[in-house]
Amino acid sequence: MKKMNKSILLLLSFFLTACTQEDDRQLGADIILTNARVYSMRWDEPDLDGTLSSEAPNNGEWQPDANAVVIRNSKIVFVGKTTKALTYQGENTQIIDLAGATVLPGLVDSHTHVFGVGAALERVDLIGVLTEEEMVAKVVERAKTTPKGEWIIGRGWDEGVWANQYPDKILLSKSVPDHPVFLSSLHSFGGLANQKALDVVGINSTTKVPVGGDIKLGLDGEPNGLFLNRAVPVIRDAIPSLTQEALMARALAGLNQMAEDGFVAVHDAGLNTSMMAALEQLEAENLLPIRVYAMLSLRDEPLMEKWIEKGPDNDMDSMLVTRAVKAYYDGALGSRGARLLYDYSDLPGHRGISGDGYGFNETLMARAMKKGFQVAIHAIGDAGNREALDILERVFDEAPFTRFNRHRIEHAQILHPDDLPRLGQLGIIASMEPQHAVEDKTWAEIRLGSERIKGAYAWRSLRESKARLTFNSDNPGSDHNIFYGLHSAITRQDKDSQPEGGWYIEESVNVDEAIRSYTSWSAFASFKENETGIIDVGRWADLSVMNLDPFLLSDDSPVDLLDGQILMTIVNGSIVYER
Repeated sequence: MKKMNKSILLLLSFFLTACTQEDDRQLGADIILTNARVYSMRWDEPDLDGTLSSEAPNNGEWQPDANAVVIRNSKIVFVGKTTKALTYQGENTQIIDLAGATVLPGLVDSHTHVFGVGAALERVDLIGVLTEEEMVAKVVERAKTTPKGEWIIGRGWDEGVWANQYPDKILLSKSVPDHPVFLSSLHSFGGLANQKALDVVGINSTTKVPVGGDIKLGLDGEPNGLFLNRAVPVIRDAIPSLTQEALMARALAGLNQMAEDGFVAVHDAGLNTSMMAALEQLEAENLLPIRVYAMLSLRDEPLMEKWIEKGPDNDMDSMLVTRAVKAYYDGALGSRGARLLYDYSDLPGHRGISGDGYGFNETLMARAMKKGFQVAIHAIGDAGNREALDILERVFDEAPFTRFNRHRIEHAQILHPDDLPRLGQLGIIASMEPQHAVEDKTWAEIRLGSERIKGAYAWRSLRESKARLTFNSDNPGSDHNIFYGLHSAITRQDKDSQPEGGWYIEESVNVDEAIRSYTSWSAFASFKENETGIIDVGRWADLSVMNLDPFLLSDDSPVDLLDGQILMTIVNGSIVYER
């Protein structure tokens, strides 16, 4: 009887699906993508050791599982062959021949700072500068077109690479005396100011240094212009704030850049009151080009109190969804702020900072969790990660229902072997940046030593411990280019294909896992796995189109991934970017 009922249900389901598809064909499509290499990702995910599912379209070589997609009313109504897709054509259908381009489920950057991306388009770009002289020269050039007295802001010098030769204010002050200047480091854990900026803000030898921060002093006992870790906001937050209109323009610039780079959604990590107001206004005016999953900054206590009172968003179809909280537990490895269990290998007696010393409010976070918010805790060091997991476990014990809200550790960069299994056991998502591994490799082992480095950037070990992954860029601190991200994840090599064979290659993931980490696994991290993450009938029409096939190249020539280009980005059934 049970078998008969199951058969009847299957027949009924087939009949209803056929009727629905017939209705869709009669109504006509909005967009039909044809002659494409479509990877739907509908097959089962790989085993924890990376072994591909038997359902994966790979018989020794990857092959797309469809070549056409039909979109109507912001949803996918057909995935399959071009010949059948064209039967959905109506009078107003837009047919796009992709001529062999690859279509993936819409890409998601699950840890971004879009206001920072927008600001980077305005600021002095210091990414990749190798010397203090080169950095100052860029500021001098900007000063030529900036009215005297106006702030000059730059970003991108690498606090990890420069940690043993940090610059001071002397050259910068001499070269640019008439503008207050603030130059943020690559990951925002360091900042350099000239004398004009120190004078404008009123920073001197009597300025109180925040716990967990460091304002470096010169031989004269006065600040030498360098701010590290929790001291960075002392000057950064004193820079005149933007109007809401300017913040909206900055956010829109960042979001449009992400759309141009193939992303259909971002998880914006650490939004304060003014940023949230700007995003909410953009949503109200229907101006958001891609989806935003908002993560409130735990450091903004008035904002947190407001949201704890009303609770997380329930409308998951909105372009702006707010149901997560970003907490900061320790500093960065590059600036030696990450909290370690034992001394830094290159700085005996120092173990970094964490917890209260880094502005972390455990009580407020626990209240947010009990109200239903997902929390995402920034934790870098092995001690920072252990303590963050301990805190989450304490809240789970107090309020067991909080365990099921898909909490995250942002970065999860260095883990003690004893703590690796805990993420899977506690249901914690490891939110990680493949780029960080290949960017940090030149100095990370110097900080940690040859044993601790084995628990760093440990994607495969985390997978095998049954922890869930999501990949992202933490931009603008790292290049968010998806092809760079995939290349880093698969090869564990930098853009120059170094080191040969990959840096601790045993911790790499395969292309199937890497793409899921930017699609379906990122959808899970924002509770949207039933709406997006794969290309299937009834899912959101959120798609990314690119000029190369990452599945084929991952096996044949992964370095060629770096030549990839985004051709089109589709969000909610609308083309938001076309090359």
